[in-house]
Amino acid sequence: MDSLTYELTLAGLAVGSAAALTGIGLVVTYRATGVLNLAHGAVAMICAYVLRQLVVVWGWPLPLGALVTLLLVAPALGLVLDRGVFRPLALRGSNPAQTLVATIGVFVLLVGGAVLLWGPGARDDAPVILGDDPWAQLAAVLALACLVGAVTRWTRFGRELRAVVDNRPLAVLAGIDADRVAAAGWAFGSFTAGLTGVLLAPYVRLDPYGMPLLVVEVIAVAVIARMRSLPVAVGAALAIGVAQAQLTRLHPEGWAGPLLQAVGANLFVVALLVAALVLPGVGGKGRDALPPPTRAPRVPPALWLVVGVLLLLPLGLAGSDLHTAVQVPALAVILLSLVVVAGRGGQIALGQAAYAGLGALFTALLAAAGIPTLLSLALSVPMVAVAGLVTARPAIRRHGLALALATLAVGVAVSRFVLTQPYATAGLSLGRPGGFSDDRAFYALELVVLAGCLALVAALRRGRTGRALAALRDHEPGAEAAGVPVPRLKLLAFVLGAALAALGGGLLGMGLRAFDPDQYDPVRGLLWFAAVLVLGADSLLTPLAAAALLTTLDAGPQAGTAAALIGLLAALTGRLPALLTLLPDQSRVGAPYAGPAGGRRNAHDRAAAAGGQPPAGKPAPLPTTRTGGADGSPRPAESWTRSHGRAAAADEAPPRTSHRAGLRAADLTLTYPGGVTALSHVTLSLAPARVTALVGPNGAGKSTLFDCLAGTLRPRRGQGRITLDGTDITGRSAHARARLGIARTFQQLAVFPSLTVEENVRLGDEQSRGRKDPAAVERSLRLLGLAGPVRHRAAADLPTGTLRRVELARALAGRPHTLLLDEPAAGLDAGETEALARILSALAADGLTVLVVEHDPDLVAGIADTVHTMEGGRILS
Repeated sequence: MDSLTYELTLAGLAVGSAAALTGIGLVVTYRATGVLNLAHGAVAMICAYVLRQLVVVWGWPLPLGALVTLLLVAPALGLVLDRGVFRPLALRGSNPAQTLVATIGVFVLLVGGAVLLWGPGARDDAPVILGDDPWAQLAAVLALACLVGAVTRWTRFGRELRAVVDNRPLAVLAGIDADRVAAAGWAFGSFTAGLTGVLLAPYVRLDPYGMPLLVVEVIAVAVIARMRSLPVAVGAALAIGVAQAQLTRLHPEGWAGPLLQAVGANLFVVALLVAALVLPGVGGKGRDALPPPTRAPRVPPALWLVVGVLLLLPLGLAGSDLHTAVQVPALAVILLSLVVVAGRGGQIALGQAAYAGLGALFTALLAAAGIPTLLSLALSVPMVAVAGLVTARPAIRRHGLALALATLAVGVAVSRFVLTQPYATAGLSLGRPGGFSDDRAFYALELVVLAGCLALVAALRRGRTGRALAALRDHEPGAEAAGVPVPRLKLLAFVLGAALAALGGGLLGMGLRAFDPDQYDPVRGLLWFAAVLVLGADSLLTPLAAAALLTTLDAGPQAGTAAALIGLLAALTGRLPALLTLLPDQSRVGAPYAGPAGGRRNAHDRAAAAGGQPPAGKPAPLPTTRTGGADGSPRPAESWTRSHGRAAAADEAPPRTSHRAGLRAADLTLTYPGGVTALSHVTLSLAPARVTALVGPNGAGKSTLFDCLAGTLRPRRGQGRITLDGTDITGRSAHARARLGIARTFQQLAVFPSLTVEENVRLGDEQSRGRKDPAAVERSLRLLGLAGPVRHRAAADLPTGTLRRVELARALAGRPHTLLLDEPAAGLDAGETEALARILSALAADGLTVLVVEHDPDLVAGIADTVHTMEGGRILS
């Protein structure tokens, strides 16, 4: 090995060792608590500053300062985070998205606190605790990894840790103190973060912004390890570190030279991008979207008037005050993009700063090419929208934690490889449009643009797209089942968000009269995201308030105040409501009280309080005619069968014949990872205009078969077929099957709590492609006894019995020909169950094909024409 190769390998091992420490800490914390700690880098930065304060400023001996920092300060910081932030979230049953927001809040809080205490400048006098020998660092890392592995494998605590990871509730029932395990995980994770910080500080810039982001990039090694394997995390860290060092010896000529140098200096960013977008995602598809608002009050018109006046006040200012105010409308447009993506769509989008930076960059580049500045801004918006389309397409397939990492990786990559690189930004300046060079004139222009953007987003929120986005946020599987094309809708939200961020970024650059990459730093993007979340992400008032707050605090005498305040509020996100929800809620004045969901009033009282028909009574009367149901009985004149016939015109609908074959599963087999066979050669045909019931013990495979029919699960090629009227639909998604006329309900209620009852039902009608019927919503509401005042109530306020009717009404509003019901009587009392049985029998008599998975034998006996029994993944009879 030549001398240069050896020296570079040693340098790579030093960087890789610090990265391996980060991987070990993240993996242990995640395994002990289930939290992906994005604040790991901020903890590392704080510990590095503490060691410097003790040794350099106060003159402590280095060994004593290192012991106090690593064995006292770092673990204590972890315990404070556990007790003050994350344990309360766990006790409240917060979902992974809320926990991730809390880690972002901790990140922003620690960065702001560091700026307040030590200032924003960089430090180059950090003490060195292990010398310059990378072998010592590597030995320390390997020893730590072996110790953690030994403790995990061969000690009682390790067994408890594995039990908590596998099944926390079961571990608690077995007598394991899960809180103690979590506290130990946080203490150890913070110790490794502290060790990472003090090892890295002498070799990188020690400042409140650089080091936290550097450690965030190293999350790649934990993602590569699937947040579980310590050997994989250590090996990946060392390999990337050595490869990054070796790349520095390459100096190609031409345009590829600067790009290769950027890659060589940021290989961990490349690894994070690949790990986030290509490898299997961390977390899964479940309760991992941002939660819907507890309530969405209508902002009083008088308050909008006050806000408008406040926005006009800067027109009377001059000097530095007006120059500061110029930033507010531009930042508000950027934050409005988060209202679309995170507030209405519920997606964790951490890369908006990158799109804002690209908007400013493209505007500057086009203006430098001689294009008028306003036209340059107008052209940059669709250009960034295309970039958003390209980057969002692989990201939208992710959920929760994986989506957050993917968007963060995109943001960091854009910052590292484009916004901060001389080959892209050298010599760039950004002026203002002709006629708007004066601050007052430019501020007026910004207000006009901001008003147009607010009107656009307001119209989107009021329309069918806004309802679909809210449904996606509230319950993604339920939205798919209602026919919402989830991937397409996510892509629309991300592209629109990128366009708005680009517009705001270009305006922000014009307001500052310069292209400044620091204004679009990924850390600043995390601050923007946290600010929108703590104020109320699904409110049009939020971007205005957040922009004014952030700009005012940043312009104050104490740098870091905005980050510290916003970070504190975001860290307490599970315990404090969004601030704008504290406004008076005029939308609910005079609304009748329906009681808490699942309250113990009788069915008649609950329905009466909600304004609907009593569930125990007959369904709301409809005009009838002797059109001949399946059994010759009268049926509604607005026949479901006739409305089904209109579906034949839909592009996705199979040809309708007079003798439909219906929905059929043939030789269906489904095996889960690990070799568990849930279905084994199952064949099932649903007879049209009949009620088919599926019964059997828990674990028999009923829900799996149900999900296969609905499209939630899809068997691999060669493991059976699902056909509709003879057409193979095995590969069709859940939303495509809903548009083909296959509707479903869920065992666990799948309603959209932020929407009203009528909006829930209307969503089913709006997504029924090619089967539009203006009377469908009203008919479904009347049929299920929801046509009274209850139709205007938010679904979050209603009891279980009413919500079951809402879910069924939404399914029927799409005029399906096949209805799949999973435990439809769950949570209903006897009267409600009896009313449900009458409705289902009437629907089947009217030509609807019904499949019911149900444990209530009385309901099955009263409505089913055919009953199949399942056990062990097979149909026995």
